[in-house]
Amino acid sequence: MSSRVANFIASTGDHTLDALADFGRFFKFTGQTLRWLLHASGSARTWQLVLAESMDVGVRSLPVILITGSFVGMVLAVQAIEQFRAVGLEEQMGGVVNLSVVRELGPVLAGVMIAGRIGGSLTAELGTMNVTEQIDALRSMGTDPIRFLVVPRFLACFLLTPVLTLYCDVMGSLGGWLVTVVMSGVDSGPYWEYTRSAVSAFDVFSGVAKSFAFGGVLSLVSCYKGFHCRAGAEGVGRACTDAFVASFVAILVMDFFISVLLQSISTRIWGFRSLL
Repeated sequence: MSSRVANFIASTGDHTLDALADFGRFFKFTGQTLRWLLHASGSARTWQLVLAESMDVGVRSLPVILITGSFVGMVLAVQAIEQFRAVGLEEQMGGVVNLSVVRELGPVLAGVMIAGRIGGSLTAELGTMNVTEQIDALRSMGTDPIRFLVVPRFLACFLLTPVLTLYCDVMGSLGGWLVTVVMSGVDSGPYWEYTRSAVSAFDVFSGVAKSFAFGGVLSLVSCYKGFHCRAGAEGVGRACTDAFVASFVAILVMDFFISVLLQSISTRIWGFRSLL
């Protein structure tokens, strides 16, 4: 029994040390990326690479964002309409549904969709370059791979995730309108009027601020996993899975802390605001 306990303690210690070492490598990787970001952001070559990455991050992700955002708004409206109708507040439902989309679901949904679609692609691409020693070849030529491989991808995700979030917000609002007005017969005027009253500029700002953070962290996690994946196809595939899981967890954790911070700021400036 004592041997089993000793082995369990040793195994737990090894996993803990490995996790701490991994965190250390990630923060070092993040620091190098931010350092090169300051130096390379003024280079025309960097922005050419950003534009090339923007096609994949932004344009090709847009259909997924539009479809997903629409159906999220529709699902929220379907679940809420009968509850609001039971208490005679169906006209006010638009404000609650759209506030949920703009403040919380839009940024998280856009971040998760990009993490699933783009994060795996970034990890697989950089992981393949790592396995085939292309990254080492860049280093041997005196070129820092973080500057030319990571910084453009970071900027593309960081800048385009908020844009995709706004598209998601708009489609979520239209999806809620479709269910509430067209399918359930609620007047369109009150739907948009209560939406205007409930959703403030600060709520839109909150969602966009979150999406900047989500885009930055998912790009860093995906690029880090690609740079440090194990050899072989199995290693690349495992890195893609790990990148998505880590990005998803990081987005949810960050969403909580950023929401607490922004809510405290909103309450301190404007006080309590009723949704209805």
